[in-house]
Amino acid sequence: MIRTTCAYCGVGCGILATPTGARTATIAGDPEHPANSGRLCSKGTHLGETIGLDSRLLHPMIGRKQATWDKALDLVAKRFRDTIAQHGPDSVAFYVSGQLLTEDYYVANKLMKGFIGSANIDTNSRLCMSSAVAGHLRAFGEDVVPANYSDLDVADLIVLVGSNTAWCHPIVYQRIRARCDAGAKLVVIDPRRTETADEADLHLPVKPGTDVALMNGLLAWCRDTGALDEAYLDAHVAVPDGFWDKVAEGYDLWSVAKTCDVPAADLRRFYELFAANPRTVTMFSQGINQSLTGTDQVNAIVNVHLATGRIGKPGAAPFSITGQPNAMGGREVGGLATTLAAHMDFAPDNVARVGRFWAAPTMATAPGLKAVDLFRAIGEGRVKAVWIMATNPAVSMPDADRVRAALADCPFVVVSDVIADTDTSAYAHVRLPAAAWGEKDGTVTNSERVISRQRAFLPLPGDARPDWWIISQVAQRMGWNSAFAYDRPADIWREHCRLSTYQNDGARRFALPGHAARGNTDYDAMQPFRWDETPFADGRFSTPDGRARMVSVAQKPVAGTLDAWPMTLNTGRYRDQWHTMTRTGLSPKLARHREEPLVEVHPDDAQRLGIADGGLARVATPQGDSLYRAQVTPTQRPGELFVPIHWTDRTSTGGRSGRLPRPLADPVSGQPGFKATPARITAVACGWRGFLILRGEAAARPNCLWATRIAVPCGTVWDLAGDGDAARLDVLLPRGERIEAIDSARGTRRTAILQDGRLAAALFVTRDGSLPPRDWLVAQLAEASAAPTLLAGRAPGVQVDRGPIVCACFDIGLHTILTTIADQRLTDVAAIGKAIGAGTNCGSCRPALAKLLLQKGSTHAA
Repeated sequence: MIRTTCAYCGVGCGILATPTGARTATIAGDPEHPANSGRLCSKGTHLGETIGLDSRLLHPMIGRKQATWDKALDLVAKRFRDTIAQHGPDSVAFYVSGQLLTEDYYVANKLMKGFIGSANIDTNSRLCMSSAVAGHLRAFGEDVVPANYSDLDVADLIVLVGSNTAWCHPIVYQRIRARCDAGAKLVVIDPRRTETADEADLHLPVKPGTDVALMNGLLAWCRDTGALDEAYLDAHVAVPDGFWDKVAEGYDLWSVAKTCDVPAADLRRFYELFAANPRTVTMFSQGINQSLTGTDQVNAIVNVHLATGRIGKPGAAPFSITGQPNAMGGREVGGLATTLAAHMDFAPDNVARVGRFWAAPTMATAPGLKAVDLFRAIGEGRVKAVWIMATNPAVSMPDADRVRAALADCPFVVVSDVIADTDTSAYAHVRLPAAAWGEKDGTVTNSERVISRQRAFLPLPGDARPDWWIISQVAQRMGWNSAFAYDRPADIWREHCRLSTYQNDGARRFALPGHAARGNTDYDAMQPFRWDETPFADGRFSTPDGRARMVSVAQKPVAGTLDAWPMTLNTGRYRDQWHTMTRTGLSPKLARHREEPLVEVHPDDAQRLGIADGGLARVATPQGDSLYRAQVTPTQRPGELFVPIHWTDRTSTGGRSGRLPRPLADPVSGQPGFKATPARITAVACGWRGFLILRGEAAARPNCLWATRIAVPCGTVWDLAGDGDAARLDVLLPRGERIEAIDSARGTRRTAILQDGRLAAALFVTRDGSLPPRDWLVAQLAEASAAPTLLAGRAPGVQVDRGPIVCACFDIGLHTILTTIADQRLTDVAAIGKAIGAGTNCGSCRPALAKLLLQKGSTHAA
């Protein structure tokens, strides 16, 4: 059994991994880890389904040819060295990832900023939490998250802003629910009525982009009702001249209610709850950060906490919760283009200090290109060589088609990844096989500043190597041998710790004293620990005068809709998927919750536009368009759409959400605005629907209008729709014994392929839209012999349909839950868990279970 850390979100859950074979392991939560105390969400629970070698990049590749490490590394070093010599250090760039370990991040940052001499290293964390970084820097003088998870255990009011915590951070959400069950109040501020909002005491469905008005109004309310902490303000906070006059103008209750498009009575209730509960935690995530005014929105939240003294005290804090496992570690080592290292910026004394420590020949002296600008510079030819590590910007960046065009024209693209073929690696001149989770050794930092070890429990497959090793080898080949002569991650960790304390007189709170002396054995045995246990509890901040800064922010006008683009598009995550699905897409259990990319649309809009629930719809913006399956739901505000971010060209002909957002960013943080893109939606008719079930993988992606890949045990399913002759799909069927049933009158055709008596493939197509459930057919892939009722799509006799999966942890379907509720007359979520286990692991399905109970109760009442 190996103690390690989860590969997904910033909650930073501890994991116990027990290898059970060459590429298999059982996964359990670590009961001794402070972040999760043994709990895991559905994604963490099923990590064991993602550690096989299918789709792995196992050898260095130059073009489409396998190469040795020496040849590939020499080529990368030469091309970067030659580009720098000809065009200068700013002609090259790194684009890295919160999936890297701290040691990987450290080496990449050191190479670019200290030796190449450019700050053109940015991270995909720019897309998810850089507005929080910028807001912290403006308010505190340092990027410090001033909260711990334990604050949630004692808060009397918890405010979630722009965060579907029940889905995106389920373990933290269960901590919130436990506190609410003990009497705390929960307020959710989100344009969508999410599963998180369903369980709130108050939901404010604000108009997108009006959070500054909401928080300025709260600040004005606190001042008018005497809820400010004047003593704290006088002792610890610097307030700019004219600040309170600006807050008093236009932020009264009625004006804010109109701006935010929420009932004044609900707004007043929120303000009263906040004023009455000094122990308040305001937790915010992408709904705040991913905005063209994200930094101002962060500071609007922080302003309220500073003005009411709700910071540095138990149960009182503004709390930015991060989306990636090591976004915080990247922030600590300087992985963003706008920071230098160890929470230092590019002030001349910091540049000199880091230069001395690194003995760096060519220090970067100014911030580099942020993500959106970096890829724009590649497209314009200013950046001529780029190294992309552990991320997929051809999918995840805004206006992703422009990013693809930029990569296609770039003279030299290097991609380090664990996956052989991604949408980004298609543009790589060199691909380098990196170690995956389960094979990596190092540290990560979670959202509450807890540093944990990630330990390897699987051997490195093929030629795969750790990212820190790959980067160090390139650095040595570029001529910097001694500076990058690391033998193990512990060497890098010790250097990182020394830098954190080097000539640090206490001006920076980030410091790791004592850890630089850890030997290799102590590093291997490192237990989770938190740096700076209680930030700002002493009332001192990382500013020259030690005082926090109130930042004057104003609500900017929210752009109205245009005739050509009358809708507002929001993007986000699904519960059981992760980023671009290169990992979660391998798990059959995680595929069940949302098998396809859906566009969520309000019933009024659907009726007006002729969009049918379950039909296809095309979402278009000025940047591009993509196809989705429509879900008509009242959880959307009228005039607004929601789409997921996960699907790629490798997994679907639709769902390419990165094509849609504008390549515009917050002017302070550089974080793109994914949450409010002008858009339109139109219904798309098709002549037939179907599905293709295969043992193993398809030889090629189906060539039709709609084709979405779904992982299943022993194979894959493709959900299909299109026009014309569906017979052309036959090319996807493997060789074998063919059995077929055709009903020309109803427009149905069902084909099965058997190999040695076993089901190898099944293709079902219909023109009238009626198809059998797929579960039984999928199960036949594992059977030693095919059932005689294959073409009926069901077993002989009565077949029980579980329905869509609600609880992914235990693979429990909707119909199973509803039947259990009815048969056992269950009345609460705990009773469902006791009866069948649903909701007892990560708890992310508990809001859905509560909704089913309400619906069942309403049915009985009727």
